[in-house]
Amino acid sequence: MSSTRRTLLAAGLAAAGTVALGAAAPALAQTRRKLRFGVGPLLPTAEDTRKAYMPFFAHLAKELNADFELFATTDWAGMAVAMGAGQLDLAWMGPWGYIIANNSTGCTALATVKYDEKPFYHAIVIGRPDLKVTKFPIDTKGLRMSFADVGSTSGWLVPTWYAKEVWKIDPKTHWKYTEGATHAANEMAVQAGQADMATDFDRNRNAMIESGRVKPGSNKILWTSAPLPNDAIVVPKGTSQAVIDQIQKIVTAITVEQAKTLLPAHYTGFVKADHAAYASIEKAGIAVGKIKAKA
Repeated sequence: MSSTRRTLLAAGLAAAGTVALGAAAPALAQTRRKLRFGVGPLLPTAEDTRKAYMPFFAHLAKELNADFELFATTDWAGMAVAMGAGQLDLAWMGPWGYIIANNSTGCTALATVKYDEKPFYHAIVIGRPDLKVTKFPIDTKGLRMSFADVGSTSGWLVPTWYAKEVWKIDPKTHWKYTEGATHAANEMAVQAGQADMATDFDRNRNAMIESGRVKPGSNKILWTSAPLPNDAIVVPKGTSQAVIDQIQKIVTAITVEQAKTLLPAHYTGFVKADHAAYASIEKAGIAVGKIKAKA
């Protein structure tokens, strides 16, 4: 997201003139406020994301006896800026987006979403179906590789960390490297032959195949990461423990049956979480030099 877009997002959020969730905690059940919720670039467009996640945030606001506004950002950095500026009361963030925001603002994860009843997923690298790859990434030197936005866990952080710490390569010289694409764009680029390989995550690939946007045989998985924690529900620094406990109770009470109407396909509820649940993501961020270790 450009600095201009971030400024516009900040202005829009500030214009809401709402009361922060943490500040309203003592009278949570007695007063009705307008809460500011945010969701990152989880689907191809911000409007797609907003529509898909609106039922969940509407449910949360109802349980908190509040009105709400929902803002969908086009990159994770914009979410961190908004959270740091005190313009969001709660956000649904990707793991790396959360760690970026936590490192700069001190915001806190309180729950992790379950996907098909699992609180984890995997980063993947997909490739053209005709590629002959016996050993990844050695056999792919010189091919066209598309990484996702630098705020993406599976599309940038994790493969960058693997390249540095495990594969011992420089991705920008080992491949004909580009970065900054959305996950959907990466899938489409490989299918269209515009890239030989691209980063993604297993949940997104499966969803795009199910929706018909990607043909099952249009790519193959060349590499799969170790399990990674799913998306986080995040509140700003200073949010009281009473409010954190209340939100945890609301989201973890969502049943598999309720999730069918409140959450996008395959999401089945939440488990309690805290910052420690995302320690592996934080470690990777420090290793690749994108964040600094806390004193």
